[in-house]
Amino acid sequence: MAQIEMNLRNELIEHLDAACDYVRSKLGGIEPKIGITLGSGLGVVAEQVENPLYIPYGDIPCMNRSTVPGHAGRFVVGTFGGKPVIVMQGRLHGYEGNTSQEVAFPIWLMHKLGVDTLITSNAAGAINESYNVGDLCIMADHINFTGRNPIIGSEPNDIAPRFFSMLNCYDPALRKLAHEVADAEGVSVQEGVYLGLRGPSFETAAEIRAFRAWGADTVAMSVCEEVIAARHVGMRVLGISLVSNVACGVGDADPCNEEVFETAFCAAGGFAKVVDGVIRTMPPVPTQE
Repeated sequence: MAQIEMNLRNELIEHLDAACDYVRSKLGGIEPKIGITLGSGLGVVAEQVENPLYIPYGDIPCMNRSTVPGHAGRFVVGTFGGKPVIVMQGRLHGYEGNTSQEVAFPIWLMHKLGVDTLITSNAAGAINESYNVGDLCIMADHINFTGRNPIIGSEPNDIAPRFFSMLNCYDPALRKLAHEVADAEGVSVQEGVYLGLRGPSFETAAEIRAFRAWGADTVAMSVCEEVIAARHVGMRVLGISLVSNVACGVGDADPCNEEVFETAFCAAGGFAKVVDGVIRTMPPVPTQE
């Protein structure tokens, strides 16, 4: 009987509960409804959070640490855009050795803390030749080419039903609002289809040609698994890439990590303006009766 009871335990939910209890104990009554995930080179945006409270990933029970240089690896909780937010200053990637559910874990954690809207970001390479380095690209849709999905298995089905629609997984109203804010702020913005890979090697020129034929406009090594996890629990999502480089084989492009971080760091101000404006003006998620 004890063995049967052990088999019925859902370790994922137990780990999320433990992490949630710890983080909530550090929040001092703050109840953020908006979560922000900052990608490579965009971590400086977290420095604009007012009255910040820092929670390192390594202090949170059952959550993995970030191992990527330039990713601070902590939650920053405070006020941004006039509203309480919880910011991931650096994310967890599959190429670091994290499983798909470990990548999704902080997204499910934010949802358990009460977050109903996720703004996710990354630095991405431009496949679309009309895009310029430094542009923002609002994600209209994505192609998950990681070969993974965090909902696989029985445990996520106890968090929310495993079958769910990914139509308009990037919220149309938030995308429209992001365009309006970018126009008002004079920030160059595109909208397109993002393709996510596991990495860590950059793509070959042949792969980029294939991805272009599939309809992809940008490419990078994150986001898709997080967005799947967010939509799994009903969070609305806005995704914004900063075009940090031209993808391999487009012209004579040969991307490197230093270029990605340098460009993203220099262009983070425009990204911050757009996110600030979106948060200030976005309507709350309607409460369900």
